[in-house]
Amino acid sequence: MTENDKQTLTTDVYAEIDKWIAKYPADKKHSAVIPALHIVQDAYGGSLTTALMDAVAEHLDMQPMSVYEVATFYSMYELKPVGENKICICTNVSCQLRGSDEIVAHIKDRLGIGLGETTPDNKFTLKEVECLGACGGAPMFLLNKKYYENLTTQKVDEIIDALNKD
Repeated sequence: MTENDKQTLTTDVYAEIDKWIAKYPADKKHSAVIPALHIVQDAYGGSLTTALMDAVAEHLDMQPMSVYEVATFYSMYELKPVGENKICICTNVSCQLRGSDEIVAHIKDRLGIGLGETTPDNKFTLKEVECLGACGGAPMFLLNKKYYENLTTQKVDEIIDALNKD
């Protein structure tokens, strides 16, 4: 990485990360990596670049590779740009048994995109996730940071229509 590829986080972002660092013993500041990545991803358009992850690593006194490992392991982190509205649809067994395949097919048809894709207007990204821990409300998805449970194709249409009005 060249010096021009370095990313400096804003003072506000560092301050938010520092609030999390303060929750851990001084020699364990790397324990704040998960909330730090959330803060950075939210502050910089919904995805993480290598330069942003490097800035997190530097601030937490971690090796960059350790931050990359966290960011690539968890499905809540994005390593490429996403649409304004990110739909994370659960396709694990509970959701699948209650009709997530039909919901996925409906959303793909409705938005004209596949899993892992973003609409041409950058309004929606559709992402398959393994489990969101809401099995009792299956089938379900996470839209941005809000859970929608007991989905039907009609409910999905209502949700997408409401977003398209904005």
